[in-house]
Amino acid sequence: MNNQVLIDNLRCIPDFPRKGINFRDVTTLYKNAECMKIMLDEMYELYKDKGITKIVGVESRGFVMASALAGRLGCGVVLARKPGKLPGTVVKEQFTKEYGVDTVEMHIDSIEPDDVVLIHDDLLATGGTAKATYKLVNHFHPKKVYMNFIIEITDEGLHGRDLFDGIELTTLVTV
Repeated sequence: MNNQVLIDNLRCIPDFPRKGINFRDVTTLYKNAECMKIMLDEMYELYKDKGITKIVGVESRGFVMASALAGRLGCGVVLARKPGKLPGTVVKEQFTKEYGVDTVEMHIDSIEPDDVVLIHDDLLATGGTAKATYKLVNHFHPKKVYMNFIIEITDEGLHGRDLFDGIELTTLVTV
């Protein structure tokens, strides 16, 4: 897709959170009404005919567009959160990051077997969080799973997409 307005409004912060990382700051897209409209319209067009019943927003920037798109599609939102953020009984998936181990959690009653699920997050880089969320969603055995990201980073030798062979995965901007 690579809409030029989105690209022009995407802030890059060098050496954050550590030296050598070029952080892509999606919040500059969220604060711009035109960018919000473009992202929502593009995502709606991608998924309007897929029968989506639940959108899983990944902590925390994934919550923004997951909620907006769910309103447009008329489906529910499920939160994939960091440990200890959800009350009640949860299922969890642990994953390794380049600097340690992390976990994503969802409520045990989040998804039903007849659900068609879209997993949404702001960024696909190494793919660790996305893969853990995908495994977590599949714990519920939904009918179908799609994945969407606002930004996919490929210019730094990152190949997160390679973890999802055979899964319909879309991104709005590739850098």
